[in-house]
Amino acid sequence: MKYRFIAQHQQDYPVKTMCEVLEVSVSGYYTWKRQAPSGSQIVDERLSIRIRQVHEATHQIYGSRCIRAELAEQGSSCGRKRVVRLMRQLGLQGRRGRYRRVTTDSEHSDPVVPTLLARDFSAAAPNTKWVTDITGIWTAEGWLYLASMLDLFSCLVVGWAMAAHGDTDLVEQALTQMVLLRRLPAAR
Repeated sequence: MKYRFIAQHQQDYPVKTMCEVLEVSVSGYYTWKRQAPSGSQIVDERLSIRIRQVHEATHQIYGSRCIRAELAEQGSSCGRKRVVRLMRQLGLQGRRGRYRRVTTDSEHSDPVVPTLLARDFSAAAPNTKWVTDITGIWTAEGWLYLASMLDLFSCLVVGWAMAAHGDTDLVEQALTQMVLLRRLPAAR
């Protein structure tokens, strides 16, 4: 590892100085430099090229397991730990899948409210048509739910609320904020 570092930076710094700083002998470095690469180093170099090709061909999505399976399919058999090591050396990582949580329960006994808009999303005046939605957002601290209300006339968010749970209380908070901000009369 130290000798490889010295070889990579010998144009920037004197070899003798780097050997002294890294506490290796100058003669040991030059002996290492004259050695022919071992069989496993040659195989690693070839595998590294193929790993990079597979990684690029899959738009940087595949991780070590999928890359190892793809290499085996192409006729290059190797262990997953070797693929992990080579990917780490190359600085390659697969993309993690998105978190998906099912939030719709279609098998409930609650009454279903009819759709009043009939897909007509135009409004002639403010405060005549509102739409709302709840969105789950994955954060470093866990799920955060956002309920927002939109006035279809102005297309502005007129009420919103955030909470750790996406339930009816969250929607009620957004509705309450909208009524307070818009200074609407209370419903009778």
